[in-house]
Amino acid sequence: MTIPLHRPLLPLALCFLLGACAITRVEPPAPVLAAPQFKESGLWQKATAAGPDAVPDAWWTLFKDPVLDDLQQRLVVGNENLKSLAAAVVSARAVLAASRSALLPTLSAGLSATRSGNSLTSASTATQNPGNSVALTASGSWDLDLWGRLAQSSGAAESSLQASANDLAAARLSAQAVLAQSYFSLRTTEAQQGLLVRSTRAYQRALELTQARYDGGIAMRTDVLQAQTQLRSAQAQLADVTAQRAQLEHAIAVLLGLQPSSLSIEITGKVADAPTVPTTLPSTLLERRPDIAAARSRLLAAYGQIGVADAAFFPALTLTGNAQFAQSTLATLLNEPNFLWSVGSSLAQSVLDGGQRKLASAQARSGAEQATSNYRQTVLTALQEVEDNLVLADQLQREAQLQQEASQFAQRNLEITLDQYRSGTVNYLSVVAAQNAALNSESTLLGVRNRQLAAVNQLLKNIAGRWESVSAK
Repeated sequence: MTIPLHRPLLPLALCFLLGACAITRVEPPAPVLAAPQFKESGLWQKATAAGPDAVPDAWWTLFKDPVLDDLQQRLVVGNENLKSLAAAVVSARAVLAASRSALLPTLSAGLSATRSGNSLTSASTATQNPGNSVALTASGSWDLDLWGRLAQSSGAAESSLQASANDLAAARLSAQAVLAQSYFSLRTTEAQQGLLVRSTRAYQRALELTQARYDGGIAMRTDVLQAQTQLRSAQAQLADVTAQRAQLEHAIAVLLGLQPSSLSIEITGKVADAPTVPTTLPSTLLERRPDIAAARSRLLAAYGQIGVADAAFFPALTLTGNAQFAQSTLATLLNEPNFLWSVGSSLAQSVLDGGQRKLASAQARSGAEQATSNYRQTVLTALQEVEDNLVLADQLQREAQLQQEASQFAQRNLEITLDQYRSGTVNYLSVVAAQNAALNSESTLLGVRNRQLAAVNQLLKNIAGRWESVSAK
């Protein structure tokens, strides 16, 4: 049975529509603001502009390595994790479209035909009188969003879509940073291989010299044993580094979505130079970080759910309409006398629900508080990451300079000690110590350069891309 929609209800419904959103809308808290001056190294300055930016394309080109450029291009196409997150974005977009469609009226139509009859039974005979019935029907309904429930649900879905898109951007940025660091470690390992190959050759020559001196009665047997120990130790290190290089190449292949055995990167042994960090970086660079944007979008979605839960405390108003053509034959179905229609409205309110609406409202508020804490923690973590890598990049640059000088001194000391050993003024223990010092010093230098590249790479990830376009202004 339908209830007629009286005209006096229309102005009241219009007032409800105009004031609905204000009744159930809850505004999220203010975001966490970055400090005007950052602690470490004085490398940050107060922001002069606001508004998020997209992550810059090809930020890794700051390292000026064409092989890395090619690998990064293959990453965004083949990485399976990025494909999965891209599918999640498509799903979130479909959820948003569905939530928006709930704001619109629904209409359904149908055509039916039936044949029916009844049996009239007497003591002697039975007769049947079957009849036909044809109907063309249309019905529609519209849930008036008086309290903003559907609108806020749609807004929450839009925020969730934005969060999914930001998750994809954050995962892409993270994968690009992981690929860059894996590549730098690969090249550092190759440089370690080259160093150990040169060292084993030098140790082999030293062993031959010591053996000749021993055969000539000049050196002791212990000198030969020490030379053999030095050579075998270097060869063992070379085998370990070779395995590390292969594992890094396998890891890069998986990042690209390839089988580990299908990728082969040519060995160059060249470690890229770390780009110089600018003297100042604006704090607005943090605003374009996709993980912060995703946390903010989830915060907005959570507060939208509060409005959805609160709207359940108010009655729901639905407009309905039905139209129908009914006749016994299809030929005369659409004649005017066969047309029936009805228009009505219904107002429904839950009276007893066992406290479910209160629980839903409490859960929505709890979820919003959790989203707020997650958002603020994401911002604080981002600030810490930038601070850490700023000071690390600055100190590693100094450490690399000092270690370069130490490696040069160690190499010069080895040359002098070998000359002294040939002339018989020092024993072979001095040669072993000098060789170890030279090898360890150069190996440490390669490790420092790799850490320096890692720090700059992480800093670029922390600020969501390059700094060139900003520092050039």
